[in-house]
Amino acid sequence: MNPVLAADITLPHINYGAIAPILILLGMACVGVLAEAFLPRTLRYPVQVLVSLVAQVAGLATIIGLALSNYAKKPTLTAGDALAVDGPGLFLQGAVLVLGIVATLLIAERSVERGGAFVAQAAVTAGSEADAEQARRQPSQTEIFPLSLFALGGMMLFVSANDLLTMFVALEVFSLPLYLMCALARRRRLLSQEAAVKYFLLGAFSSAFFVYGIAMLYGFAGSVKFHDIAVAAISSGKSDLLMFIGLAMLAIGLLFKAAAVPFHVWTPDVYQGAPTPVTALMASCTKVAAFGGILRIFYVAFLDSRWDWRPVIGVIAVLTMVIGAILAVTQTDIKRLLAYSSIANAGYVLTGVLAMQKDGISSSLFYLVTYGFTVLAAFGLVTLVRDQDGEATHLSRWAGLGRKAPVLAGVFTFLMLSFAGIPLTSGFTGKFAVFSAALGGGQTTLVIFGVLSSVLLAFPYLRVVVLMYLQEPAADAPTVAVPGALTSAALAIGAIVTLLLGVWPSVLLDVANSAAQFVG
Repeated sequence: MNPVLAADITLPHINYGAIAPILILLGMACVGVLAEAFLPRTLRYPVQVLVSLVAQVAGLATIIGLALSNYAKKPTLTAGDALAVDGPGLFLQGAVLVLGIVATLLIAERSVERGGAFVAQAAVTAGSEADAEQARRQPSQTEIFPLSLFALGGMMLFVSANDLLTMFVALEVFSLPLYLMCALARRRRLLSQEAAVKYFLLGAFSSAFFVYGIAMLYGFAGSVKFHDIAVAAISSGKSDLLMFIGLAMLAIGLLFKAAAVPFHVWTPDVYQGAPTPVTALMASCTKVAAFGGILRIFYVAFLDSRWDWRPVIGVIAVLTMVIGAILAVTQTDIKRLLAYSSIANAGYVLTGVLAMQKDGISSSLFYLVTYGFTVLAAFGLVTLVRDQDGEATHLSRWAGLGRKAPVLAGVFTFLMLSFAGIPLTSGFTGKFAVFSAALGGGQTTLVIFGVLSSVLLAFPYLRVVVLMYLQEPAADAPTVAVPGALTSAALAIGAIVTLLLGVWPSVLLDVANSAAQFVG
């Protein structure tokens, strides 16, 4: 190397302690890959489950330690200003790991067959004894665990990225494992593989838009760092075509991951085709990561130009809430119903984002956590309603379920009421928080559409409740599997948090308020 050039190279300072949670997840994911390659098949499952849970618990403990050491109040930049260690970043990283732990419990359960994705180790609740014996002899797909760790590590990197290149790398790190995980269903293999291909192709297009957006913004600001882009937007003093084209392309990539209209078309097919525990992981953690990126870009890089782009994002928020609610009414499959519910909920979070003040950040953070726990519990319950074809996801198969399994039906009813925004549930407090922030930010029109869409969206939720309690079960009604220990723990955590944040929301709102300050 030319000594003159070598003298000009300055290596970035890296605060390894500040980014330790990300390093733990990605490092343990590599350990999981090695375990998958070298351990005998009989040892892979217990080792992979242990590695996955230990990594997430250790990462969460490190995040708590960073928050208690005042990183939330005195944020810092590291790795050449490529990573931000601040309140929203730590909060979102913690949310990803807490929700990831619950999702891992669903993924690791082997007492019943999970929608064809994982092996029945004890018994298959429906079908012949020969089918059950064949399921017992099949090897389990333990590669799911290191893939999930890579995805979670990428999400944590994504919500802390402070420049566009780092954000793009993080986007690919957590997207590629998700594409693979969607294709792991066995019983409905063709549907699962079709969902994975669709997700991959559309995800590749959205990533291409994201890269072109980076190029445009680099041409505008001469830098990919959020702070430099914000300074360039202020100094330009006028609308710049490169800036708006770049922001539009970035928004396409981010809104695709958030499942916002009109970039939502992949959501119902992927949610239906993917193994249900993987769907639960995507519905909770991916949404946290996507909105973490949206919040950081809008509040750090483009805050001062909000008067130009906020009306456009406001229209997208309205379309997301309304179209998600309308299409949810027409669904006859429970997983597709929850998919369109997820689309509508993305619109509610966007309502909080567009408040463009501290309450908008804190309410959005709060809503992402409340929705995450509720949707994890809902998909966990879906895995337990089964017939000879696997999971019985058609709504007609849920008729009379309240008589056959009153406890399961009662918990699912409570979760549906939370989705509908009924008081004393986290769904109500979450909607109240984002709508209040939007009103404070002058977004009255968004709140009106949000309330109307919430009323409309209550219909499909209550229709499921009516089916379970007021209709007679069919002669070949599906069997309700007895949940294993891991699934029971995941359901208990989801339901308890949904109730706790409904009656005592301040326990999390105070944390979100104290964390609602970006660095950059």
